[in-house]
Amino acid sequence: MDAALDAALRVFSERGYHATSISELAEAMGLASGSIYKAFKDKRGVFIAAFARYRQLGRRRLEAMIASAETGREKLFQMVMYYTELSHGEAGRKGCLVVGGANDFALLDDETAAHVATAFAADEKLMADLIRIGQADHTIPKTVDPDAAALAFLCFTKGLRVIGKTGRSRQEMVAAAEAAMKLMT
Repeated sequence: MDAALDAALRVFSERGYHATSISELAEAMGLASGSIYKAFKDKRGVFIAAFARYRQLGRRRLEAMIASAETGREKLFQMVMYYTELSHGEAGRKGCLVVGGANDFALLDDETAAHVATAFAADEKLMADLIRIGQADHTIPKTVDPDAAALAFLCFTKGLRVIGKTGRSRQEMVAAAEAAMKLMT
């Protein structure tokens, strides 16, 4: 089932929820349309399952990058770089299921929008926690408001994912990430 959900999340990321048809999902997932309806009820059910898978896989990779850093500042930079690396080249053009979900569901589907809001809140909380770690280890100044800075970084990282759809280079995106980190001085 994981392989089928991975295929579905690729289709949703590239095309968006509304532009994706059940027949496209069936082809990508290697399932008959009837099997999709039986397993997930409808396209929305496929999206919610793929969204959960996307978050699970992404969180694992993100946590591994953060764990490789020693200081709070380095951990925050690794988080920013995680999104930076997803925001250029082919990965950037494919887009982000969370950001796409925010665009697709903000006004139309409260339950699915809540899944997106939860994903954003988890990233924002993690960023605030990393900033506090940096303040405790003296790599981020105490004058930085962790909650306000975390929101700024949330906006920045999700903005990276949007701009990444336009084909920006890695060099441009890394320069933007390095500039954003200057907020922590």
